[in-house]
Amino acid sequence: MKDRVVLITGAKGGLGTYITRTLLNQGATVVGASRSIAKEDFPSDRFTPLPVDFTQATAVRAGIDSIVQRFGGLDVVVHVLGGFAGGQAVAETDDATWQQMQDLNLTGAFYVLRAAIPHLRKSPHGRIVVIGSLAAAEPHAGLGAYVAFKTALVALVRTVALENKDVGLTANVILPGTMDTPANRKAMPVSDFSKWLDPQEAANLTVWLASELAGQITGAAIPIDNPHA
Repeated sequence: MKDRVVLITGAKGGLGTYITRTLLNQGATVVGASRSIAKEDFPSDRFTPLPVDFTQATAVRAGIDSIVQRFGGLDVVVHVLGGFAGGQAVAETDDATWQQMQDLNLTGAFYVLRAAIPHLRKSPHGRIVVIGSLAAAEPHAGLGAYVAFKTALVALVRTVALENKDVGLTANVILPGTMDTPANRKAMPVSDFSKWLDPQEAANLTVWLASELAGQITGAAIPIDNPHA
């Protein structure tokens, strides 16, 4: 990944931290974006923090434009940003939860892709890797809003793949199961953590899809989970 300029959204989150560190270890120039992020979060001379509110279209476009101005282009976007809310049946889901799930799991991705694609199309190494959820593969009772927008996210990424095949820009979505992150352990303390997915495995798949090795794969929705789950 040397000489690749990579934008990672949600870079400071549970999985985002693993992806950011792995890409830095592979030699990439990484711009890590999150609502709150600092240079000290990833001590590398190839890391640049980019605080962004991804629910604001103007801020997203300005952030991506600043990357291109500073580094001369953009090669890879890894969109990790997302959010979870559950426990409500569809008939009980309030407007605030619906809107939050839409903003975090679909609209933010749309803003990022819309702003980044024109730049990515100019790169001979253009890659888009989006982190979705294994829950998008089938409905789950009590997770209607979350599943609805994670499913729509898959359709959005696959559409982007079709629209950009002409220049070799690939777009794929990873569908991880429950990951063994500190946040998930705190939220589900009585669960069997041994059955959860190691975030490093998802990070490794992400980096592979962002590399030259995966140049013939586009429009794929790839599930990944602990085989013992």
